[in-house]
Amino acid sequence: MNTIRDTFNKSEKLCSTKVISDLFESGNIFYNSLFKVVWARSPVALPGPAQVAFSVSKKAFRLAVTRNLLKRRIRETYRKNKKRFYEYLISENIQIVFIVIIKGNKVPDYFTIENSMKEMLNKFITQIKEDKKLC
Repeated sequence: MNTIRDTFNKSEKLCSTKVISDLFESGNIFYNSLFKVVWARSPVALPGPAQVAFSVSKKAFRLAVTRNLLKRRIRETYRKNKKRFYEYLISENIQIVFIVIIKGNKVPDYFTIENSMKEMLNKFITQIKEDKKLC
């Protein structure tokens, strides 16, 4: 993986129910203005530096159309802004799995989601550095 492309492939999607349940049982958590992130180092070798899943609460957003809209917006902002994050993970030889859960019950516009995603990825890098110091 020499260059990081602005794509979101199947190999970057977190699909394993076992890994997801392990994440919620023993993963690290941090909050952002718009997101809750549950993450952990990958228990198995991954094809890339990270695998991610996105979740939108059915209780907060009743209509499936709204939930799908939010997931599309979150995936798009992640796809566009993951480059610096992936470069850090590759340079440190770290593989992680994480879930991004949107908070609140109002539909934010695209630019709010994008700014919050950038903030979340920067905070994520500092969280990984802190976790690395503890090990």
